[in-house]
Order: sequence, then C-alpha cells, then structure tokens
Amino acid sequence: MSIQGTCDPQFSEVRSEFERNFAERGEVGASVHVTIDGAPVVDLWGGVADPATSRPWTEDTVVHVWSCTKGATSLCAHILASRGLLDLNAPVSYYWPEFAQNGKENVLVRHLLNHSVGLPALSEWLPAGAFYDWEAMTTALAAASPLWEPGTRHGYHGLTFGFLVGEVVRRVTGVSLGSFFEKEVSGPLGLDFWLGLPEDLEPLVSHTIPVDPTQPGILLPTLYITALTQPESTAGMMLLNNGGYMAPGESDSRAAHAAEMGAIGGISNARGLAALYRPLALGGSYNGVRLVSEEQIPQMSAVSSSGMDAVVSVPSRFALGFQKAADNTYLAPNDREGWLVPEEAFGHSGMGGSLGFADPRARLSFGYAMNRQGPGLAINERGQSLVDAVYRALGYRQTGGGAWFA
Repeated sequence: MSIQGTCDPQFSEVRSEFERNFAERGEVGASVHVTIDGAPVVDLWGGVADPATSRPWTEDTVVHVWSCTKGATSLCAHILASRGLLDLNAPVSYYWPEFAQNGKENVLVRHLLNHSVGLPALSEWLPAGAFYDWEAMTTALAAASPLWEPGTRHGYHGLTFGFLVGEVVRRVTGVSLGSFFEKEVSGPLGLDFWLGLPEDLEPLVSHTIPVDPTQPGILLPTLYITALTQPESTAGMMLLNNGGYMAPGESDSRAAHAAEMGAIGGISNARGLAALYRPLALGGSYNGVRLVSEEQIPQMSAVSSSGMDAVVSVPSRFALGFQKAADNTYLAPNDREGWLVPEEAFGHSGMGGSLGFADPRARLSFGYAMNRQGPGLAINERGQSLVDAVYRALGYRQTGGGAWFA
C-alpha cells in the first residue's frame, strides 16, 4: 500500500502503525495528521477512497466523520461563552424560550453539553428525512419530555446533540450553526471541515464503508444488541428513530451531506480534525486567529459527567461537549473500545473510529479519518495504535490499564 505525505523522523512509528493498519488491520482509505506546538509533524494519507472504482485516497479526500462533528459544535458554544454571549450555567430557556416545556424549565445549557438533559431520542416516530429539517427537529425537541430528570444522570445524545446545542448557538447568533462555524472557525482557520457540504465538493468525498455484522469475528457492542433486541428501549429509540438517516447509504446521500447536523453530519479529514483542535492545544489561538480565551480551555477540558452511561450501557466521561479519556479495557470484548489518552486531552471520536482531539499539556493536536468503520463505539485498534505511537514518541508512559501520562 502506497502511503503519501510527510512524517518527522521522531514520529516514524506513527507511519509504521499507519502502514500496519492497511497491511494487517483492514484499513481501506484513511489519513492521519498530528501537530506539536502548532507545526505538523505527521501528515499522511493512503489507500482507496472508492473501492468500486479504485479511486485513490488523496491529500484532498474528505469523509463523513460522524460524531467528531460534536467537537466542532461544542467549540461554537464555547466561542460564544468565551465572548460573554452565552452563559453555560444559564437556563436553556433564557436563549430558547420554547424549550421550557414538560419538565425542562430548569435545564441548564451545561446539561445539553454534558449529555445529561435526558433527550437522547424522541418518543414520537420521526418521518423520513426529519434530520434534514432543522425547524421540525428543534420544535419537536423543545416540546419533548425528558427521558430522565435532567442533570441526574448522563447518557449519550448520539443523534440529538447537534440540534440541541446548535439551536442555542442559532438563538444567540441569529445565524445557522453551519454558517457560524464557517464564519468563525473553518473560514478563518482554512479548514477542510463542513457542516453542510457545498455540492461542488461532492467529488472529494469518500463514502462510508459500514460494518457487516454478519462477518465472522464481528462483536457488536451492548448498545447495538440492546437497540436491535429491544427497540422500545432508550438505546433502541436513540439509534432507530432517525427518519431513515441510518438506513444503508443514506448518510452519504447528497441530502445528508448538504444538511447541517451538528451531532453527526460533519465532512472532513485528518488534517481538518487536527487543525480544528490546534488552537485549543495552544491556549485558544493559532496564527492570529483566537477562538476562545485561555481561561475557557479548562472549562472545555474538565470532566462534567461520568459513570455508567444511561444510553450506551458502558462507562463514559464527558467534559462540556467533549469526550474525555475512558479506559474500558476491562469490559467484555464487545464493549472494550474506549479512548486511551492523557487526562489533559479532550476531543471527540466518530462512529467507526475517526478521532480529533487536543492535548494542551503536550501542545498537541491529532486527527484521524477513514472510510471503513470498525464495529465498536469509540476508538478501535487502528486509531488507538496511531495515538499510542504519538505518545510513545513524546516519551509518555502507560498506566496498567493503558491510559497515557507524562
């Protein structure tokens, strides 16, 4: 497999693991990008963007990064908080009055960001294409009753997070989430990262290769097993009540790519993901572009909710909008995927294994994007091997469970 790009000799093991991903771990097309002190030290890509035509994965190839999008959406909220335009401890209804219905009158903005609001799914069945209708989704969420008392537990809001947080961004700014992200983040930083992909860029997209659960050796996480066997459960409603978005091929339709979906709809690549987090690894600014104040970074990285996740049925940890390190290596094989990074790191993974994060202590940002999904909920062996190689190159050590520390 021909690997393209550059890699600093100090990080040669990252290149070796990237090559192993193709040779031994089933990678099809992918990219990985790492910055230290703002400078790229790894910028690699390779493989096939379209197996049907053998179109190669190039420097400009982008792909659906799924829940890595939540990191971009959360950043938008923190930009507003840093500017004094959004109080993360204020009631959501202060910005979005219609939200104060059916037990949500005292919900705080932080409850939306840390997955504790109790709206991981809607109880009423959604019509086809619902995720492409922002007004319909936010109206339904404003009227919905939470599935638990807000703030008393947390559970992954896999598909609704973007509408909830994104609507607050829209109410504060007066523009859509995707427009705000382009004006304040992707435009100034020059990112290949879109919340609503322009049609002329469709030829750059590598479509997702989903997991085939019938293949030997595929272990489905408890979340998927619960959803499929108990569709009326919270897990089932979260995954299945999506207006057809999760149907085979639909997420790579033109309608899906064009829609602004702040939980799952982002289109990017490793370079875009790493560049998104680069300012956050450097105190909030890069190359003259300040996203947030230095004082905002601790609020973005501090754990805000943790413990057994009420939706995915494994332990999870969240800052205000971002994932934190989670060592689940002691769980059953189908639920072992977590995210092994130092405690200072914060970011977000995407379904199937994509990842972007910042580590302010190491002044590091990282991005990994690929087209062939893994079966788990977080970072699979392909992505984790790259993360591990980065931290070994920096002289970090691992705890008994696998998390990294300086």
